[in-house]
Amino acid sequence: MSKRTTLAAVAVVLGAVAIAPSAAAAEPPGQGGDGVKNVVPITQILAYGQKVTAVAVEYSSVVNPRTLNTDTFTVSDSLYNFRFNPVGDLADPTKRADRTITAVYTNDSPALNADKQSEAGKFVIIELNPRDPGGNTIMAVGSHVKINPDLQTRVVQNEDVYAQAGNGQGRGPRLAAASTEAYAATRPAVNLLADDFVYKRFTTTTGTMVPYAYHLPEGYDASRKYPVVVILPGHGMGFNGSNEGVQVAADIPATAWLQETWTGTDEDVIVLTVQNQRVGTPAAQADAMVELLNAFNREFSVDQDRIYASTVSYGSTLAWAALTNHPGLFDGVLITGGFGASAEQATAIAASGTPVWITHGTGDHLLNVVTTGQASYNRIWNAYIALGKTPAQANALVKYTEYADSAFYEPDRHLAAAPTYEDKTILQWLLAQ
Repeated sequence: MSKRTTLAAVAVVLGAVAIAPSAAAAEPPGQGGDGVKNVVPITQILAYGQKVTAVAVEYSSVVNPRTLNTDTFTVSDSLYNFRFNPVGDLADPTKRADRTITAVYTNDSPALNADKQSEAGKFVIIELNPRDPGGNTIMAVGSHVKINPDLQTRVVQNEDVYAQAGNGQGRGPRLAAASTEAYAATRPAVNLLADDFVYKRFTTTTGTMVPYAYHLPEGYDASRKYPVVVILPGHGMGFNGSNEGVQVAADIPATAWLQETWTGTDEDVIVLTVQNQRVGTPAAQADAMVELLNAFNREFSVDQDRIYASTVSYGSTLAWAALTNHPGLFDGVLITGGFGASAEQATAIAASGTPVWITHGTGDHLLNVVTTGQASYNRIWNAYIALGKTPAQANALVKYTEYADSAFYEPDRHLAAAPTYEDKTILQWLLAQ
């Protein structure tokens, strides 16, 4: 992966775990083989956050893929999910279950192949069903969340694994004998996209430190102008001194803009994720965010007419404050599962004419939809009407989508960002403002 930085190491870091020798260790070379060399988890950020979606198992020689199938390995992982399993046995990250293996192939590095076809290499890639229970990397610590530094991913090699024959035909020497040994990770996880962000800190003129992360398009050209999407995460993703970078991994908004499969467009977008410390009022935090954004815009080639914000939960309070106190800063804002905008804020937003799309879950168990999502929409819409806008004009400037429980494939009805970001038309609407 490119752009690995010192602070990117806040992404999952796993200590070396000794691999116990199997019974084959006593066999002569070429009979028992040298065994498993390394186990490397591979994570991706999905609608509900980062989880292990594959494991790379490294051997001493090029592996013969013809002897592999989905029964060759068993992969188990932690069932812990901070979103809806914070109690009982499932609060214990060591409680585990087997994952569903969807593909097994070889590769020359711990990386995924889109076609799931084998390439000559020492790594066996075991892909897992991304919607299986288990494998989530985010864990709750008090009122905040962080990336789990001790992933519980385990691999058992059920069948013998063989090398490629010298002539490329047939089965070569055995590399590792079947064993009941559960192999833990021996190397840091490969965190797809999260590892490509640059992780830094910004100090405001008042001395406030604000961690942030950003991602520039591949082939970034300073002579071009790029839209920027500013991600304002939920309260638990705020910086607490030991969870730097979690705002990239905990939810989908930071990485969706980098993938055409999410946006439906191949347009290059700069992403800036701001991790305020959750100290002081939302207005004060918004001011710090705005100062960081202005400095960022001076450093990089940002299209000043295409600056957007997308929020999750508590991040909405910073957006409402910024829209009120810094009118015209954003050219469009997407509020997902957010707090309610006050009547004063709604009036200020209507006066600035900034387009806003609000989404919320009907069954949101943390923020009642009537007093938050619906109220925000109604207040802003009515403020436009009070300014003399027609209903059609108001409808073009403030939009609202409410999601039934069936729209959430995991039972967290508060994370409206999940179904929102699964709708390409909403993301394309933001980029069109």
